Amino acid sequence: MHERTSSVRTSSAPTSSAPTSPAPTTGSPPVGLRDAWLPLAGLSAVFLFEMLDNSVLNVALPTIARDLAASTTALQWVSGAYSVAFGGLMLLFGSVADRVGRRRTMLVGLVLLAVASLATVFVTSVEQLIVVRALMGVAAAMTTPGSMALAFRLFGTEDLRVRALTVISTAGLVGLAVGPTIGGFVLAVAPWQVLLVANVPIALVAVVGIRAGIAADRPADLHRDPVDVIGAVLGTASIVGVLVTPTLVVSGAAGWAGWGAGTATVLVAAGFVVRERTARHPLLDLQLIARPLVSSGLAYKAAAGLAMAALSYLVTLQLQFAWGWPPALAAVGTLPQVVVLLASGRFVGPFVRRVGLDRAARLSAAAVVVGLAVFALTARLGYPGVLVALVLVAAGMRVVGAVAGNNVLQGLPADRTSIGAALVDTASEVATAVGIAATGTILAALVPGSLGATPWTPDRTAAFDGAVSVAGVAVTIVAAVLVVVGVLRARTTLANTPATTTAQEESDV
Repeated sequence: MHERTSSVRTSSAPTSSAPTSPAPTTGSPPVGLRDAWLPLAGLSAVFLFEMLDNSVLNVALPTIARDLAASTTALQWVSGAYSVAFGGLMLLFGSVADRVGRRRTMLVGLVLLAVASLATVFVTSVEQLIVVRALMGVAAAMTTPGSMALAFRLFGTEDLRVRALTVISTAGLVGLAVGPTIGGFVLAVAPWQVLLVANVPIALVAVVGIRAGIAADRPADLHRDPVDVIGAVLGTASIVGVLVTPTLVVSGAAGWAGWGAGTATVLVAAGFVVRERTARHPLLDLQLIARPLVSSGLAYKAAAGLAMAALSYLVTLQLQFAWGWPPALAAVGTLPQVVVLLASGRFVGPFVRRVGLDRAARLSAAAVVVGLAVFALTARLGYPGVLVALVLVAAGMRVVGAVAGNNVLQGLPADRTSIGAALVDTASEVATAVGIAATGTILAALVPGSLGATPWTPDRTAAFDGAVSVAGVAVTIVAAVLVVVGVLRARTTLANTPATTTAQEESDV
């Protein structure tokens, strides 16, 4: 659950926080949104793909498991491969885009997206599907970093820029919210491959809109510092290692494999930290992350992404495997989440203004944690517990997304807001991948055999229900720890900030 552009919106009102990307160099800037409908449609299509992709696929996981005879571990990587590639490579492609051109990098990523999506038609094994999903994650990493800058290039006034981001973020949120429902109804009449091939027309719309409506980057607007390739390799390897290690331990690989992978991950992560602290042009300035507002916002965003990913994954499997619901009915079962996400947007601003940034962050983050706990403790008793969990997590996510992004961007210098947006996305994607990996690993450890195996006996169903509860409790604890970190870091900022400054920040939101 990304919520990225809506979070940017909350912090873009102050001139000091806004990116300074120039307006198009060809012709006069548009005087209204209607004058830029074509590029706005293209950028909205990019956000639609980013938000729709994993959400629409989750509901198809049981069908994919049966069709491709996928194991539990392989099934989690159908979703996880995308998130790992996306989260691991986003900072690298952000750096590349700042040097070779944001528009050019995005267009190459969209072409890769279309080709990878078409390749789904030829997939005959779950291993091939995982490769396709990884390529789609690479495409998402290429299209994301420059998207905010391109949106700002369209217009010459702050008001129009904010309104444009609102339009684009709405498209992404709609895709995120309705993805499971759309996926469920499509599966009732078509094979699961259709869900991924649908990315092709979305990519074509984005290419046409961006090429026709957005000028190429000027050489003067691009950086010439060398890309920290070593840092990018170490960072990506660290993320992959965190996700692969528990999978190796549970899958029954040779005893040394899990310990070896864990040791290698720790060493690589340490190498990444050393590299970024000593490199002349680091991929990621670690001092920026250490700032209280930045670390607070990232902790909140990670908790929310972890919660939404784990809940969506577990609810989908619970409804279809344990309870035997068909995909269409399971899609209906997730509708409360859709309604809350879409209907609550108009209440975020008034809520934050009423209670203040810090309290809004704490209350909404608490709602996410409580929702996870409700699912973990009551889901086996029936749908009412699932319903409450979906509503609480969705409502909390809607506010956390805005407050977390605002914290990150306000905590950075004005010339670092682009890397701030990339950091927010990376935190969300990594948390999503961790949520799927953690829940999938626990299910694989506690439920014998493939989830796609039939029939489901009462003993097997009971084992699955118990595993879902364990996974839910584990994710709840991790999310709660992240929220506590966010609260403590935010209080550090408040303790060092004059009351008048804090009041002004709240009024900006």
